[in-house]
Amino acid sequence: MNRPRASAILGWMSRSGDARDRDDDRPNPWRAPAREPLIDRQIREAQEAGAFDDLPYRGERIPLEDDSLAGDWALAHHILKNARMVPPWIATDREVRELLARRDAVLARAPRSSTIGRERDRVELRRIVEDANRAIAVLNSEAPTDRQHRRRLVLEIELMKLATAHHRTDDDESDGP
Repeated sequence: MNRPRASAILGWMSRSGDARDRDDDRPNPWRAPAREPLIDRQIREAQEAGAFDDLPYRGERIPLEDDSLAGDWALAHHILKNARMVPPWIATDREVRELLARRDAVLARAPRSSTIGRERDRVELRRIVEDANRAIAVLNSEAPTDRQHRRRLVLEIELMKLATAHHRTDDDESDGP
């Protein structure tokens, strides 16, 4: 009896292509004729139509969100992020940072302030420090750990910084030509 060897059968099974063997034009009994599955045809037609041409991250790796450090909170963080929401203490911290940036802006413009502007700077700095201290108190009560806490601002120290910045202008003018 003329039986095919196992290596010949495995070779026929591992080759791709249609139902014919490539070495000889005999039909491969182990492989059904190639048919394009419906989903493959739809994907091919969409590619030919250019449906995938303007997708984000084309030619790049798709970034994966790694919430492995979040532990049990990973799902909660994922839901909040998709809803464009943040925990209350993060929103309060953002507010504190905005107030501190406004304080820094007042201190940065202080050397250029006129005599009238100096009083305006003092009033504005007092208001910013009060608002920041209120926000810091809320943040410190909402934050889950001490690492997220902030120190309250001391009004006297902030006013001294402003006065120093104002006097830099006076010193520059007295050293003039």
